[in-house]
Order: sequence, then structure tokens, then C-alpha cells
Amino acid sequence: MYCPFCSHEETKVIDSRLAGEGQQIRRRRECLKCNERFTTFETAELVMPRIIKSDVSREPFDEQKLKSSMLKSLEKRPVASEAVDAAVVHICNKLRSLGEREVPARMVGELVMEELRHLDEVAYVRFASVYRSFQDIDAFREEIDRLRRHQRNIDVEETQLQLWEGSPLNPANQKNKL
Repeated sequence: MYCPFCSHEETKVIDSRLAGEGQQIRRRRECLKCNERFTTFETAELVMPRIIKSDVSREPFDEQKLKSSMLKSLEKRPVASEAVDAAVVHICNKLRSLGEREVPARMVGELVMEELRHLDEVAYVRFASVYRSFQDIDAFREEIDRLRRHQRNIDVEETQLQLWEGSPLNPANQKNKL
């Protein structure tokens, strides 16, 4: 690290601490030539993949663009901004965890639809109508039917889990009776 005062290239670290809610390291440094002290901050650089558009062009991932498209779908819907922020973070984490340099825009759209399905069904259908370019009311009806089937499957899974938790065959319940 070059000294900001004399541009000497040798400095030593005097003190290191966590900063920024654990997202940064604050380092106190001293120049070995002029003895001036200064502070640096170190953060992880997380690289997002480039997006391959449907016309095969490529563009950098834009978190603001992702959030604004979700907010358009959620306009006038009762969803907290914290929930939207969490959904955006979840999508970004999924994209990063893929470890790919480039991902198709279609994949990002599917991730957005998955998150919107959990946040708000109306917003999900709004986004799907634009994303999948619905041409007529039948396309809307098919998507709503698909959403209903998905919701029924979730309800069945929750009911089965509740039955299992109360079942005498559940090992957790057998331990309590001993």
C-alpha cells in the first residue's frame, strides 16, 4: 500500500478491526518513511456474472434494474420494501453461487418470478405477463392455473408435515413419551 502523503510503497499495519457491521476490515497503517498514519478499509469484491440477452448481446448485471423491474410488478401491492430488498439479495446470492461468468437473461427472469411468487401472486402474474409476452387472456388463465396448482402442492405438503409432527410414529413424539 502506497503512503498517501509521500507515496512510499512500504507501510505497516498497526491495528485491524471489523467495521461496517462485519462487512469490512478497518486497518490503521503507518508509513515506514515519513511515519504518517492513515486508515484503509478492505471489503470483499463480489463479481456478478454478465447477462446474455435474448439477442445474444451481453451487458453487466445491474442490481438496480433488477429491483426496479420487481418494483414495477409490485406497484400498489402490500409488500414491504424490506421483503423486496431481501428478494433481490436472494437472487444476487443465487447468481453468484452459480460461479458462472455469464448467465442467460431468461435464468434471471425465472429467479425473479420465483421470488415474486413468494412475495405476491398478483405481482407474479404481472411480471409473468410481460416476461412471457402473454398474447391473450388464455395465456393469463394458464399462468393463474399453474400458480393455483403450485399453491395447492404447497398446502398439501404443509398439511402432511403437520400430520407427521403430531403422529405417534414420529420419533420426536416417541421420545417425549418415554
